[in-house]
Amino acid sequence: MDIFFIFDNSRIQKLKKKIMNSYPSIFNDVIGPVMRGPSSSHCAASLRIGRLCRDLMDGDIKEVLIEFDPNGSLATTHKGQGSDMGLFGGFLGWEAHDERLPRYLQEIDEAGIKITIDIHPIGATHPNTYKLTLKNDKETRTVTALSTGGGMIQVIEIDGASVLMAGDFYETLIYVKSGEQVMEFLKESIAYDEIAIHQGDVAFIEVKSDQFLPSGIMEELRGMEEVLFIKRLSPVLPVLARKDLSVPFITAAEMLEYNRDKNLSLWELAVHYESTRGNISHEEVFEKMRHIVGIMSNAIELGLKGTSYDDRILGPQSLNFNRQMKRKKLVEGDVLNEVILYTSAMMEVKSSMGVIVAAPTAGSCGALPGAVIGTANVLKLSEDDKVKAMLAAGIIGVFIAAHATFAAEMGGCMAECGSGSGMAAAGIVTLRKGSLNQTLAAASMSLQSSLGMICDMIADRVEAPCLNRNVQAATHAISSANMALADYDQVIPLDEVIETMKKVGDAIPNTLRCTGLGGLAITKTAKRIEAMLAEKEGVPNKTFFKVC
Repeated sequence: MDIFFIFDNSRIQKLKKKIMNSYPSIFNDVIGPVMRGPSSSHCAASLRIGRLCRDLMDGDIKEVLIEFDPNGSLATTHKGQGSDMGLFGGFLGWEAHDERLPRYLQEIDEAGIKITIDIHPIGATHPNTYKLTLKNDKETRTVTALSTGGGMIQVIEIDGASVLMAGDFYETLIYVKSGEQVMEFLKESIAYDEIAIHQGDVAFIEVKSDQFLPSGIMEELRGMEEVLFIKRLSPVLPVLARKDLSVPFITAAEMLEYNRDKNLSLWELAVHYESTRGNISHEEVFEKMRHIVGIMSNAIELGLKGTSYDDRILGPQSLNFNRQMKRKKLVEGDVLNEVILYTSAMMEVKSSMGVIVAAPTAGSCGALPGAVIGTANVLKLSEDDKVKAMLAAGIIGVFIAAHATFAAEMGGCMAECGSGSGMAAAGIVTLRKGSLNQTLAAASMSLQSSLGMICDMIADRVEAPCLNRNVQAATHAISSANMALADYDQVIPLDEVIETMKKVGDAIPNTLRCTGLGGLAITKTAKRIEAMLAEKEGVPNKTFFKVC
């Protein structure tokens, strides 16, 4: 029987509307974060939530109660997909690419933090909901947060008060007995992006800014009788938001209108968008992407040498593929086979806890770099060409992030590998110096062919069928790019395809959206693999970590 996760769509849409003035960033939402772990939705997002919790507790956490809703994704996947690893790493103050992440249980034990995970109905309206109660010897704080896909987060409640934090501001929370006098003082004394008072268990004033309040202001606040205490939460995203943030376009149609008198290519339009979005120069946008391409290329090279990791299903499949390529045993196709090889190598680095770029997610991290870098290398193109292709892919991802989702928990694998394929198709057309219309057509055709793709990982390890779906996404991107370069008719414009992705994702039952409750995940072989991995791992006899 299919079980549908019923979530309050109206509330989600209201939240989305409230944060639209911060708009997706290529480096926040689409191509990033740089991380370790199997899933950006689980590992990187939970780590960012944990980092904000650590700041809320002034770095002093002694005990944490983590509550998951049984109808959500996290109830069944929090351990296998790395939510525990990321969250605990965040409590410890680590970055998403910290080399200690595989040792998270030992490290949290040594830190003396007692963790309890309780799975029961919590009234969650989103499948990736974290309800956290944090304690130390002096205080107890509560946080409710969401992982929204690709490592992005929303904190929606602190200490009983509704808030909306994405981790892209310096946040100062001033807990008060009465807020009127303090609000008046702040409005007269500081520059800020947003300021609001929230009434929860205790009232607090939230100040969003591009930096923390000056030390002199902090001293004056601490001297006020109305002020109880102050919390400072550092941003966890690389590109900050700001007051009255705007972008030149947020759909493909708007982009074409913006470009009417400019004659820019897709990668140039991506630079225009991200420069305006991030308030940074065109040159800085280009160099940021160059850095990302370097990390991707290094990961592929590492994967081609072979990887190893105990807690995984597949060994290094790319070694076999490379061996057969060299022996001329495979069907001819230089670009196609190189792309398969590179995609496999990247996925294997991800599965062995190496450093990768979530592009657009960790679960789909192989398709985009495998397709773009593999194609570019066979064609002997320059690093600048790769950067331009990745920027072109990034702006396609912006449109998806703004109007659909990258979260498999919301849209199945269509949201991850499907999105990666559409982005890669546009990138490959850019490598071949196709027209703007051809890049959009390639993305549209690739996404059309990805509609309805389910997410049904075996044993909660993001390896199978994830590896072959990444390869499918990468190779399909080549086909879509070639069709677009040959001026095939896309029929349905990109914006309408992305709108359809959202509707199709909403219609997929939660058993087929990254819960491990349907599809290949419940076959006899999958269950046997799951049992084998559990037996190999053993049940940890740790008093600090308890699952209810």
